[in-house]
Amino acid sequence: MEIKNVSVSEKLANPAPLGLMGFGMTTVLLNLHNAGIIKLSVMIMAMGIFYGGLAQVIAGIFEMKKNNTFGATAFTSYGFFWLSLVGIWTMPKMGLGEPASTKAVAFYLLLWGIFTLFMYIGTLNGNKATQTVFGTLTILFFLLAIGDFTGSAVIKTIAGWEGIFCGSSAIYTAMAEVLNEKFGKTVLPL
Repeated sequence: MEIKNVSVSEKLANPAPLGLMGFGMTTVLLNLHNAGIIKLSVMIMAMGIFYGGLAQVIAGIFEMKKNNTFGATAFTSYGFFWLSLVGIWTMPKMGLGEPASTKAVAFYLLLWGIFTLFMYIGTLNGNKATQTVFGTLTILFFLLAIGDFTGSAVIKTIAGWEGIFCGSSAIYTAMAEVLNEKFGKTVLPL
């Protein structure tokens, strides 16, 4: 039996729009709560687990396959952010540990802000839409952390509105990537 070299070419679809939509839609919903428009409910938590969480992790894994370290790190990390956030909210109710204090959550958000600041620096050689997503997300995490450190409801509300903009910018970026690829031309500028 002779075995010949076989070349397999695998072209993958762009996983970024999936990750951006999972992030964007979940971020908008949570920040509608932070802005005082809707209550925190199972709807936001389910989005955090399935679309913000799992869909982003899947997108991150496919970014690894595409050899995109930035995309893999971003989507996988933020996917696990959503899963951990829902865990922070729900695990104490299931008897799996004590609830996190406001100060502890503030440090959690501060660390995510620092991580996101470094990720933002990684966007500076890219398109403006991605810079907007990561720049506004950096601001969002820092506002949320300050809101928890100070106990200021006003700062949390401001963070909510800023987070709605952040999530909307991710939705726009996702749709620009999908439509531009689909039509083979710039439909929505990045």
